[in-house]
Amino acid sequence: MSLANPWMLLFLAPLAFAAWRLLRRGRRAGIRFSAVSRLPADAGGLRARVAALAPFMLVAALALLVFAAARPRTPLAHERRSVDAIAIAMTVDVSGSMDALDLTPKGERFSPDTTRLAVVKKLFAQFVERRPDDLIGLVTFGGYAATRSPLTADHEALLKVLKGVEIPSVAFDEQGRAIAGDEAMTAVGDGLATALARLKDAKPKSKIVILLSDGVSNTGAVEPDEAAAAATKMGVKVYAIGVGTRARRTPILVRDFFGRRTVQYADMTFDERQLRSIAAKTGGTYFAVDDRDSLEKALEEIDKLETTRIEADAYDRWNEHFAPFLLLGALLAFAAVTVSMASARRIA
Repeated sequence: MSLANPWMLLFLAPLAFAAWRLLRRGRRAGIRFSAVSRLPADAGGLRARVAALAPFMLVAALALLVFAAARPRTPLAHERRSVDAIAIAMTVDVSGSMDALDLTPKGERFSPDTTRLAVVKKLFAQFVERRPDDLIGLVTFGGYAATRSPLTADHEALLKVLKGVEIPSVAFDEQGRAIAGDEAMTAVGDGLATALARLKDAKPKSKIVILLSDGVSNTGAVEPDEAAAAATKMGVKVYAIGVGTRARRTPILVRDFFGRRTVQYADMTFDERQLRSIAAKTGGTYFAVDDRDSLEKALEEIDKLETTRIEADAYDRWNEHFAPFLLLGALLAFAAVTVSMASARRIA
């Protein structure tokens, strides 16, 4: 058995001192009287004895509550095993261009479930589920880069974070051109630099970045070439996925003045040169994706990457034992207060 919060046991020290004081006071209570035989056999009575017991009951109750707060538990499954693991920083573009609908399969209607980002989220979720032992983190970038999830083996939590990733609304003028703003900006260099920061102290030797974007970097404090040089120095391979078609006019999902989702055709740029350069400099691979099937194939290729064998502690679930101590402590505290009040004639 182990304790989840062992520091809570520090609160037992004042309780032990209180118990010691109660015992000392009990020994000193009384007066010198020579004719002990003349005293009644039951001088204090039951009420006095119960009243003397109440403080000890309260101390015991508090001790049980402290132990419950320390959360005693035992692992249901605990083993040390070797796993093939890799550290992966998923780095996803969430600029306005990721609301484009050019990955919609032929014959299907345009919908929020067929945008570039929606397709990426679905396939990335499948990719994560296929790699249960890897440490995977999530970084998003648009006008700025943000860490949505640090490297974690808790893939259930990671998938919940991924599910909540959204794109800001994009405004377009009457000619269907995106109006400049944070949602129209793409900081590829900042996104890659943030991903490298997350991988810096990762335990697995094999570390990679999956960089998914349309390749057009038009803002940010770090230039993409600078971030690629840093990745090369760290020994981190970047697998770049260029998402989008080369069509000049691309359907994109936007919100109108009343917040309703509508489809417009806008001028979308797609620059593969930048992504190819990043992948080549870091020893990674570039994948051109113009439909859902090609994106799935790209992730399948990445899924075959080399891994590093590491020793890991596997804790599946814990069996918590605090409930009985909490219940017993609460009942004992209630009994102590009740006894104290009854002995003082405070209740009928």
